Amino acid sequence: MPVVTFGYDDLVGLIGQEVPMETLLERIPQLGADIHSCDPGTGELSIEFFPDRADLYSVEGAARALRTFLGFEKGLTRYEVESSDVVLNIDPSVEAVRPYMVAGVIEDIVMTDALIRSLMELQEKLHLTMGRKRAKVSIGLHDMDRIAPPFTYKAVDPRSVSFVPLAKDEEMDLQEILEKHEKGKDYAYILDGHDKYPLLVDSNGNVLSFPPIINGTLTTVTERTTRVFIDVTGTDLDAITGALNIVATAMAERGGKVRSVTVNASSKMTTPDLAPRKWSVSIDEANSLLGSSLDGAQMAAALEKMGFEAAPGGKNIEVLASATRLDLIHPVDVIEDIAKGVGYEKFGNTLPTEVTFGALGKGQKASDAARQLMVGYGFLEVTTLMLSSPEVQFGNMRLDPVEVVEILNPISEDHTCLRVSLVPSIMAVLRRNKHRDLPQRLFEVGDVMVGCKRRKHLASAAITSRASFTEVKSLVEGLMRDLSVKYDITPSSLGCYIEGRGADVEVDGRRIGSFGELHPAVITAFELGYPITVFELDLNSLTEGKLDRIA
Repeated sequence: MPVVTFGYDDLVGLIGQEVPMETLLERIPQLGADIHSCDPGTGELSIEFFPDRADLYSVEGAARALRTFLGFEKGLTRYEVESSDVVLNIDPSVEAVRPYMVAGVIEDIVMTDALIRSLMELQEKLHLTMGRKRAKVSIGLHDMDRIAPPFTYKAVDPRSVSFVPLAKDEEMDLQEILEKHEKGKDYAYILDGHDKYPLLVDSNGNVLSFPPIINGTLTTVTERTTRVFIDVTGTDLDAITGALNIVATAMAERGGKVRSVTVNASSKMTTPDLAPRKWSVSIDEANSLLGSSLDGAQMAAALEKMGFEAAPGGKNIEVLASATRLDLIHPVDVIEDIAKGVGYEKFGNTLPTEVTFGALGKGQKASDAARQLMVGYGFLEVTTLMLSSPEVQFGNMRLDPVEVVEILNPISEDHTCLRVSLVPSIMAVLRRNKHRDLPQRLFEVGDVMVGCKRRKHLASAAITSRASFTEVKSLVEGLMRDLSVKYDITPSSLGCYIEGRGADVEVDGRRIGSFGELHPAVITAFELGYPITVFELDLNSLTEGKLDRIA
């Protein structure tokens, strides 16, 4: 979870009231946070906020929430947004690279050292969390007095534009920034596969930003800055507008005046939009979920304590929420804040009214029974990652590819999808242990994704100098017998087996697995050199009325 660090004096200054440190340490966790550290000597506080509350990732956001939570103010904090003549034009060329940008202007702001530090930390936390390390959202702040609107967001050839990026003294083109600049190296992967890169320029052609990589030195914000231009780019329009609202209101908490920007894209819009969002919550549903008997007025008071504007309206509570509350996606999220406003400690302790006893489901029974049997057969259990790659799952196994669940941002080439079979994972374990003595007999009970549905499988692999089809056939037959499952064995056409030495297992006419001797090409693909027999069965298929007698 993100940890936000700020000074005690700065926090109480923004709250506008003297609040003892002890009170803050007691009450802040009730908002949805943990005290990470507190230094009484320096007055420095580090608070670990829950990931869903991006509006609290700054001292300004925390102060806004605490003002109402501690009772110094009541209800929704509103921010006035005045129009400006600033225009941002979105060129269609960015649609294939990084399609969305929104912006805002902050005027009459006093850029103190504390504010600059807070904004830098806020950017960092937003980039890391909701921004997915800038891939989804990236934020830029610029000294408005050094640039001239209208601004243009477009995609350009990487070698066609040069500017001086932050932390450098010489001009670099966009490709050089990705290859030489520290930030360019860190985030170059975001632009992989694109022949043009996004760029933000003003009416004179001055470069403000090369999003999501780096800003230019020309627009660096300093303590002399009084007007700030905020740009937010990304791949999700809702996410970038939410990030803009959070940054703009943080600066408004410091006395800045928020001004809107006209964004000319496929459709015209004006940002930031800080108008409150409407919610309606059923009083009966809230009481049912909370196990309470609160009336509408009590719920409204609790929500006002949490920074909402709320009023009872018949059977519902009509609620206005801040535009910075990006965590609200369902009325139950508002109900959660009712509980926080009332205070979790006031709900008391009640014992369950019904006596129930837990029991293992059929799936867990099957897994436990399979594990006990395989251990009894002399096999060693392993647990491997569910992440794999198409090359390992299909290429190495000589199997035709099927639909897989792909990983959007894989950490390596070996972890690009969710596996559809356990055998390749066990083979990888054998490969890493090929220096060990033979025989080696391994098994795993684990999850796979078949047809994009989660299934529980049982698989094993045995590598010995005399591994044979007869041996693995006897193993599978003994397993099915001990599980009290009626089955049929038919020839298999899978390419992973030596021809004539592979078989399918069928239950009620449906194939639920296979077994056999692995093809030499499969064995060498995993860098092994001895015969290997394997089997893999779908345990979910076995649980469908087949394991009632397993205790």
